[in-house]
Amino acid sequence: MADQATFVDDTMGFMPSLYSAALRMTRNPADAEDLVQETYLKAYRAYASFQQGTNLKAWLYRILTNSYINTYRARRRRPEESDVEDVEDLYLFHRLSALELSSSGRSAEEEALERFTDDEVKAAIESLPEAFRIAVLLADVEGFSYKEIAEITEVPIGTVMSRIHRGRRALQKALGSYGLERGLVEAHPS
Repeated sequence: MADQATFVDDTMGFMPSLYSAALRMTRNPADAEDLVQETYLKAYRAYASFQQGTNLKAWLYRILTNSYINTYRARRRRPEESDVEDVEDLYLFHRLSALELSSSGRSAEEEALERFTDDEVKAAIESLPEAFRIAVLLADVEGFSYKEIAEITEVPIGTVMSRIHRGRRALQKALGSYGLERGLVEAHPS
């Protein structure tokens, strides 16, 4: 059992990453702030039931994800509001680039990925269906394991694996389309 008196000390370090995740989910800074505030309120109220020694970050992300699903998904989507200054760094882009490195130097894929703008990568991620987008973000941006994502999203681990695989494939397809448009890759004959 956790003590509510230690709640602030235990949880405030996670606020920046929770806000980043909320911003990627809601796509709106004001909604992201509201979502994080709602998450912390629910977490504070339930903190006495948190089992010390378990993954606090995953517990907070589960509350964040459930709050998003319950509150924001039900709403009709508003037009996206974004400002160039509000566009955050896309760690997925850098992580994908790093995965493509070969021991002898840079791969063709890495060189191609470097030619995509953050906005193109962000648009490709945002084009994913919600369940795939959340799974890919939790895995590739937030660094959660399949098991942790299953706990956060409250779906079986096999479903998590499927969503991540399908989301990555859709992301690859979307980025491939950008590559074709920009002449980075050649069209394959059918």
